[in-house]
Amino acid sequence: MIKASFHRNADKAIDSFLILGHADSGPYGQDLVCAAVSAVTIGTINNLEKLTKVQPQVVSDEVNGGHLGCRITGAVSHDTALLLDNLSEILKDIAASYPDNITVSSTQNTIDFN
Repeated sequence: MIKASFHRNADKAIDSFLILGHADSGPYGQDLVCAAVSAVTIGTINNLEKLTKVQPQVVSDEVNGGHLGCRITGAVSHDTALLLDNLSEILKDIAASYPDNITVSSTQNTIDFN
């Protein structure tokens, strides 16, 4: 199961997220839930860099997959917040359709990338 966790700062803006696990909704290479989560998450990180010029701290396991984290180290601008809120809402929509394969939660604790 994929577990997506989001942290909001004191201003209620998402400032970090961590995606862990595998959807296991189909054979390797044909897992649509994994593909959807990967596409929107990686796309969000890429667009943070391209559209907002933010250089987030990113951690990932590029060998095994199943581990992707992103942290905004400075102030969270309106555009950055919008992109991160959009990611959260898309993942919630995927989770509503595939509750056995992905969960989305919020945490009040700072996300540990280890």
